[in-house]
Amino acid sequence: MAEILVLVDHADGAVKKVTLELLTKARALGTPSAVFIGAGYDKAAEKLAEYGAAKAYVAEDAELDGYVTAPKAELLAKLVAEHAPAAVLVPATAEGKEVAARLAIKTGSGVLTDAVDVSADLVAEQSIFGGSTVAHSKVAKGTPIIAMRPNATAPEAAPATAERVDVSVELTDAAKLAKVVEKVVLPKGDRPELTEASIVVSGGRGVGSGENFAVIEKLADALGAAVGASRAAVDAGWYPHQAQVGQTGKTVSPQLYIAAGISGAIQHRAGMQTSKTIVAINKDEEAPIFELADYGVIGDLFKVVPQVTDEILKRK
Repeated sequence: MAEILVLVDHADGAVKKVTLELLTKARALGTPSAVFIGAGYDKAAEKLAEYGAAKAYVAEDAELDGYVTAPKAELLAKLVAEHAPAAVLVPATAEGKEVAARLAIKTGSGVLTDAVDVSADLVAEQSIFGGSTVAHSKVAKGTPIIAMRPNATAPEAAPATAERVDVSVELTDAAKLAKVVEKVVLPKGDRPELTEASIVVSGGRGVGSGENFAVIEKLADALGAAVGASRAAVDAGWYPHQAQVGQTGKTVSPQLYIAAGISGAIQHRAGMQTSKTIVAINKDEEAPIFELADYGVIGDLFKVVPQVTDEILKRK
């Protein structure tokens, strides 16, 4: 089967869930080969093998971590030139999409972003225009480079060998223009990362204040979920920007998305409409979010959400 390169998203060897999803999808398209850049491969090796990586191209040169984004694109471009893979899969994160764009230019290839599925003949499914239209796209030139949304594929283990192949690349001067001078690790709480969570509970303008977000957080904690927020809530200063879901925030695709006090403006829908199951809680029965929801509750979120939280806790 044709080789499919998968860019590994990790933090010092801790492999992120989206990588496992990409490996799972790559197995349906060909033979997955993981591309691991940076330190910590020994920590990641077992997990990559568990999810089907037949081969692992490893570049642990510290220089590759010393610059922003460009070194990853240059290493991938070298691998594409040397091994002619059938496709390259990267996560549709902010960094992943930048890597994809740079790689497309370097290899003279087409790039598809925010894919939610890819068929065996490398046709990508994308949700566009704020979720109002589903597009099917295929790269017409070069090696298909596809950035897939996190949570678009359910990760499934399929043990393989993950044969290690050490690789390196001579960085160009252009790749060294933006240098990393400091790394700051944000304190990690007990909640899952927003884009990787299987359940997300989001609050919007209807929450009313930052203090009232405690209601949203209690439900999220009862479900083991991540907390999200609409643009209106973030702009009002009620919740941090890194929790914003939408066209100008993060794109999520969890198994369950609960929207409380969110009207459902198109820019918010663009960031969550591929969620598998959507539950809306809003006192305005005309709110656009109900058009998208699988289940809707018309009512005051300050009455509904605490009741839901209490019922969940009773069943634990």
